Amino acid sequence: MDLLSLGWTPHFQDRFAEYATSGCLPARVAREDRGQYTLFAASGSLGAHLTGAYRFHAEERDDYPVVGDWVALRRAAVAGDPAAIVAVLPRRTQFSRMAAGKETVEQVVVANVDTVFLVTGLDHDYDLRRIERYLTVAWESGADPVIVMNKADLVRDPVAPLAAVEAVAPGVPVHALSAETGQGLEALAPYLRRGQTVALLGSSGVGKSTLINRLLGEDLLATGAVRQDDSRGRHTTTHREMVLLPQGGVLIDNPGMRAVQLWATDEGLSGAFDDIEALAAGCRYADCHHDQEPGCAVRQAIEAGTLAPERLHSYRKMERELAYLAERQDGRARQKRREQGRRFRQYSKERQTLRDRGLSR
Repeated sequence: MDLLSLGWTPHFQDRFAEYATSGCLPARVAREDRGQYTLFAASGSLGAHLTGAYRFHAEERDDYPVVGDWVALRRAAVAGDPAAIVAVLPRRTQFSRMAAGKETVEQVVVANVDTVFLVTGLDHDYDLRRIERYLTVAWESGADPVIVMNKADLVRDPVAPLAAVEAVAPGVPVHALSAETGQGLEALAPYLRRGQTVALLGSSGVGKSTLINRLLGEDLLATGAVRQDDSRGRHTTTHREMVLLPQGGVLIDNPGMRAVQLWATDEGLSGAFDDIEALAAGCRYADCHHDQEPGCAVRQAIEAGTLAPERLHSYRKMERELAYLAERQDGRARQKRREQGRRFRQYSKERQTLRDRGLSR
């Protein structure tokens, strides 16, 4: 285990400089279990926790370390005790979604990923609309998306599903393979070089753990059977976890996700639907809604059969979802500012009371 194989780059070296002078060591988060962290460092694997000062100053939940983060680490004074995480280095990329629940809160899933393998099944479990959602979030993350269509051994002719997926993922590499037999696995080699970080995302039952085991050459992760009628499986992966590849580099496995709540900007949507946005540039009106406006290049493409109407429907749906999300984010930001103002006024009032009593200068 060495830092370069773990993904250490000049980007992180520069940002770690201020912590190196205080005796801290760099390490990368490999797993998190209820506030306890497993880290990979040059010296090997070790346990760590957050310092009280770190927890006090962390304003949002996404300030906490996630799998893939590089951190500044202070070793324990007593042998056998966990080390202390004193800082998270600025992330180069991050995969985010809206956290479950009623609050409008960002959940950072993984960080500092070079490539996202969007894994789907060729048998019954590829859904074009779900792939579009994954691509929207992947483009927003800053990582490069790659679509991996697993279970090619279960399909007699993969040409039609591959063409359908390529149509909704313009410019994105699409690979058909079988993790079970090893067929087509060599196509992934360019993404798995030393120092590269790849995260696997997809629904349960698509074979992410089987794929990782095949790439590792050993059954490190548990796998489970899937239902025959819809190819869905149980969540055999229950934690996000980083594993080291024999040739260098790392893989990050993720629990299967039935749905992805967007936490993205127009940039992610533009990346996932750049074919529609390219067509929209040719519309007569700059604010064209691609509905009944004259001179709409997008509607013309649908009428000509070069753009599927379902794709435009999906684009509009996510556009509305992001607009609604932006309103909720603005509302939460206003609420946060009001709360900060309230706390400041309360603090000022308490300080004034102490001064009135001669207890403070």
